[in-house]
Amino acid sequence: MLKVRKATAADISKIMAIYRYAQDYMIRSGNPNQWGHFYPKQELIRDDIEKGSCMVICDESEIHGVFALVEGTEPTYEYIENGEWLNEDSYVTIHRIAGDGQVHGIFQCAADFCKGLFSNIRIDTHENNTTMQRQIEKNGFRKCGIIYVSDGSPRIAYHWKGDRGRFSGDRGRFSVSFGEEK
Repeated sequence: MLKVRKATAADISKIMAIYRYAQDYMIRSGNPNQWGHFYPKQELIRDDIEKGSCMVICDESEIHGVFALVEGTEPTYEYIENGEWLNEDSYVTIHRIAGDGQVHGIFQCAADFCKGLFSNIRIDTHENNTTMQRQIEKNGFRKCGIIYVSDGSPRIAYHWKGDRGRFSGDRGRFSVSFGEEK
């Protein structure tokens, strides 16, 4: 059974190995430009860990996946073309999701985890990342339009809206309880 927990500094080498596997997979599958062998950099992941937004997906013995769960406004989501977001309510964003290729269900695990905590989740992906597009859509996210990341390149934007999740009352950092089974 896969579980999600916050990453620690001790996880950095495994996390970077997962990202390297994901980079290679994207390059082999016709998406060489989204991450190449240059993104994400270790400094960004260390920053995510320090902020408490880097999450790892584990089984009983090891880490198999990683993603950033970021609460608050994503600047690149302020402008969307050829569509619109499902609402303008507070949301979290899933960024930099990747798996090691050893287990299936990494995206679904991350999505289910996030859906259990939040009622508005956004995510984006490159037009050539058909694997991710299928996973996003399979997990109930709706295609909303096109956004542009900081380097100006387009991404397909998705949004999930539900009624199971919540936000903390003060809109501060989310809290995660890791011992509970659903």
